[in-house]
Amino acid sequence: MKEYKMRRGEHLEDRMPDLKAEIEERFGPVSGTEEFNGHDLYVVDEPDNPVFERIVAGPAKYSGKKDKLAVHFEERDPTELSPDELEAAGEAVDKKNQFLLDATGRDAKSRRDSLKREVEDDAPDY
Repeated sequence: MKEYKMRRGEHLEDRMPDLKAEIEERFGPVSGTEEFNGHDLYVVDEPDNPVFERIVAGPAKYSGKKDKLAVHFEERDPTELSPDELEAAGEAVDKKNQFLLDATGRDAKSRRDSLKREVEDDAPDY
């Protein structure tokens, strides 16, 4: 599960007031919720795109801190995909990146750089 920060000065509920509807529109019907670290996240057990096996996404709320977007995209092994399903792989990547951009206001490069900084901050000093 990855957690993504919003752009400075922005909040998830401002960018996507109805997160459940956004998830359903982009990935398929929400089949329920799942608890992760005290957060209730939406689950899509049968995503529209055949590349995705399962999607879990929702707001990660922290007291005293700005909310983050918690997301886990469970993808099928590319070797198991048929040629038609492989064509959907490019669309799956585009959908995933566009969803994260619309939700966080950060592009892929910005999200990667942010995750790198978090890992560096967690590294022990020797």
